[in-house]
Amino acid sequence: MNMENTQVSEIIANLKGRRKYEEKKAKKLGYDCLYKYFEDKLEQAAKLEAEKESLVKIEAQKTLLRKQKSKEKNTCSCC
Repeated sequence: MNMENTQVSEIIANLKGRRKYEEKKAKKLGYDCLYKYFEDKLEQAAKLEAEKESLVKIEAQKTLLRKQKSKEKNTCSCC
């Protein structure tokens, strides 16, 4: 959690000219401060990354199953 806090602080410090834009955007989305907006934004990005990783694992498992099934179909019972 502390690491995220430093990330948020660094992001806010590096905004410079975009700070006003990001503040307006945060208020429009219902956040009372810029810090909470970026904190939530980082959490959402982490969730998306975790979902992508799980989807990749599922796809890899599906392809393995397909390969196994195709190998089973190619062999005949007489050999």
